[in-house]
Amino acid sequence: MNITYKLVRSSRKTLAVEIKGDGQVIVRAPYRMSKREIDRFVIEKADWIEKHLSTVRERQAERSAIKKLTAAEIRALADAAVKDFPERACRFAPRVGVTYGRITIRNQKTRWGSCSSKGNLNFNCLLMLAPPEVRDYVVVHELCHRLEMNHSARFWAEVERVLPDYRIRLKWLKEHGSELMMRMV
Repeated sequence: MNITYKLVRSSRKTLAVEIKGDGQVIVRAPYRMSKREIDRFVIEKADWIEKHLSTVRERQAERSAIKKLTAAEIRALADAAVKDFPERACRFAPRVGVTYGRITIRNQKTRWGSCSSKGNLNFNCLLMLAPPEVRDYVVVHELCHRLEMNHSARFWAEVERVLPDYRIRLKWLKEHGSELMMRMV
């Protein structure tokens, strides 16, 4: 089995293999290690590398099978979100015990929501594709940042006080969120 890899040398003491999301294999090695030793290491790790490359290929196939949203569909999600998120924030803010500023709906590829230090809330329109209880979780999460601008134990205690089952909602987002994000053009 012949494995093509990119060699990155540095002042490290050990060898390491990294598989990138695009399927690129990177081998990190000490400056003074011979190419023969590095090749031997790669051959020893060939089964591990192939297993992980296979996983990357499966993910790439899944990604290409996911139907992308059209600009019109994204606009429709954003229009629905403009009505949905203010209602949720209005409902949950008294439970959390906070106020908030402006609510903005965004079309983001990496974040579900955010809360600024001024109390402005941002939500991703793709959340409209998630179940209502997941949207509730994201709203409560961002409102709790009005109390704690971090993810400390106190922050999570506040989230749990308002949504005792938040872990189930967060689990859904972790399991299905990347599929939603991949629908973005």
